[in-house]
Amino acid sequence: MSRKRLLMLLKPIDVYSDSQSDGPSRITNPHSQMLHHLENRLKVHNDAINFCQNILCRKPVEWKSIVLNNLSQPIHDVDLVVTVGGDGTLLQASHFIDDSVPVLGVNSDPTRAEEVLDNILEGRTIPSKLTRISICVNSQVLSTYALNDVLIAHPCPAAVSQFSFKIKSDDQPCSPLVNSRSSGLRVSTAAGSTAAMLSAGGFLMPILSEDLQFMVREPISPGETPSLMHGLIKSHQSMDATWFCKEGAIYIDGSHVFYSIQNGDTIEISSRAPILKVFLSQRLQTTVKKLEEEYLQKKEILCKY
Repeated sequence: MSRKRLLMLLKPIDVYSDSQSDGPSRITNPHSQMLHHLENRLKVHNDAINFCQNILCRKPVEWKSIVLNNLSQPIHDVDLVVTVGGDGTLLQASHFIDDSVPVLGVNSDPTRAEEVLDNILEGRTIPSKLTRISICVNSQVLSTYALNDVLIAHPCPAAVSQFSFKIKSDDQPCSPLVNSRSSGLRVSTAAGSTAAMLSAGGFLMPILSEDLQFMVREPISPGETPSLMHGLIKSHQSMDATWFCKEGAIYIDGSHVFYSIQNGDTIEISSRAPILKVFLSQRLQTTVKKLEEEYLQKKEILCKY
């Protein structure tokens, strides 16, 4: 039997580089407390990297490590990807991973990493399948899939966005056409429902749900359609939107990855994207089960189309 191949992706440690300073200057620096905190984070992160590498050296695997910022091509020809950092590290790495390679996220203060890795390598645990968002602009599929959310908005945060959208099933409309003047449109996956969507008044979804949740941000005079400002795009549905501003952008999983759009562009959003295989912690799996009943009740209310 061939040895499993593993790729370890590391959170860039240069994000802490500004914290490096000589002793005398640190004493007089008014931000010395913050610098000291960053230095501690750097030490914890380096310790986590060394910890994981020491584990892998004892396992029957072929492995290599690479700093995430140095990754430029899709990941293939490995059996497992391990990210060392935090949720943001796994999120950034997901843009290079298709549905054939599972990923394990290890934060910068690992505890049970060796036990979890042994269970994976010996086949005692299987990855969960997380839904991602597919975006088409003018019928062209974008190369990046969203693991957390998509925000369609004007590049200037103070500008008003103008767009319309409707929900479709089998290429047939199943909701009224909504014309919106607002600060933008956000669509999240179940995994992303704990982030900006929740902060804006959305609700948590079981992480394994294949539905998407959408919300119009700060609508101006929603008129007779306030109930259509927030809802679900079920797994067999899609959302068709048309952009009516001179400038616009589609932000994927934050502000770093975006695509420009312009007046008249059409955008299709759906969950018809390759899933991401992720090994979830036992604690998270327990939380998922507790959310299931609450989510199903909310889904019945929101899914009226």
